[in-house]
Amino acid sequence: MNCDKKDLLLYAVTDRSWLNGQTLCEQVEQALKGGVTFLQLREKELDDQEFLEEAQVIQQLCRKYQVPFLINDNVALAAKIGADGVHVGQSDMAAGEARAKLGTDRIIGVSARTVEEALEAQRQGADYLGVGAVFHTGSKSDAAEVDHQVLRDICSAVDIPVIAIGGITRDNVAQLKHSGVCGIAVISAIFAQKNIEAAASELRMLTEEMVKE
Repeated sequence: MNCDKKDLLLYAVTDRSWLNGQTLCEQVEQALKGGVTFLQLREKELDDQEFLEEAQVIQQLCRKYQVPFLINDNVALAAKIGADGVHVGQSDMAAGEARAKLGTDRIIGVSARTVEEALEAQRQGADYLGVGAVFHTGSKSDAAEVDHQVLRDICSAVDIPVIAIGGITRDNVAQLKHSGVCGIAVISAIFAQKNIEAAASELRMLTEEMVKE
C-alpha cells in the first residue's frame, strides 16, 4: 500500500484520556466524519486481547471511511490484523526490521528529530516521517521541541513525506507554513475537544491552507 501525501494531511493519533463517557470508537468515528485523513491507534495501557479487539473495530471504521489505519509501535499486532501499517519511534523497532516483518505493501512511519535520523529512516525504508515536537506538548512528557529550521532542513533532506507533530493546535498550525510538511499529526487538538467532528473539520481546513505553497 503506497503512502499518498494527500492522506497525511490530517493525521489523528488516538488517546483515551478524554473519553468522558464515550467509547474510543465513537470518538474515532466523529474524527473521521470531521475529515481526518489518516489514523494511528496508540495504546499504552490495554492488555493484548483488549488491544486486539479494539484495533479490529477501529480498523473496520477506517475502512468504512477509506482512511489508512496504522498501529503505534506494535508490529506484531499490525501484522496479525492486516493493518495498513505501523508507526515506530526511534527507541522502538527500526524501520528496516518493521519492513521485514510486515512486507513491502504496508506503510511504515518513523519518528525523527534530526536530519541524521530522518535520512537513516528513509534509507531503511520508511514511507513517511513524523517530526516533532514542533511546539510544546503535554501528551509526551519526554518530547523535546524541534526547532522549525530543523524541520525545514529535514523536509529538504528527504524524498519521503514529512508530517509535523507535537503541540499543534488551530491557533498555531499556520506557523508551519513553508516548512515543507505535507500535513500534521495531532492528538488533543481533536480528541480533547468538546465537539470532535467540528474540531477535525476546522483543523483540516486550516491545514489545507497551511500546506498550500
